[in-house]
Amino acid sequence: MKKIIWILLVAWTCSATAIAQQANYQLSSHILDINRGQPASGVKISLSKLQDNHTWQMIDEKLTDENGRVKDFLEEGTTDHRGIYKLTYHISPYFESLHQSSFYPFIEVVFEIKDNKHYHVPITLSPYGYSTYRGN
Repeated sequence: MKKIIWILLVAWTCSATAIAQQANYQLSSHILDINRGQPASGVKISLSKLQDNHTWQMIDEKLTDENGRVKDFLEEGTTDHRGIYKLTYHISPYFESLHQSSFYPFIEVVFEIKDNKHYHVPITLSPYGYSTYRGN
């Protein structure tokens, strides 16, 4: 009986440690293709930060998952992420893969992170328009 309790305790400790080590991120994004009524998966999103010399430095680049999301920009606890950022949504290849012409080859959304809260930047997208807002 003691051996079973010990095994359960070790298993619980290992799973609790794995959960505790999961990273949290301050910035996420989501793309919903409102023309199709589905998430836009496989879209490249580039994250850049405005530098003191007024130039943009790209700091990360990811693809949206099957739900049209990127959940892991700007890992929390690594540094203070306050500043002006730009998300560039490279949507032309997405529409080309659907054999759909579109008006915008890419979309740039510029925003400011002013605190340590989570920022979510969603895009509703169609071939000839888009909308964005600060989500949660």
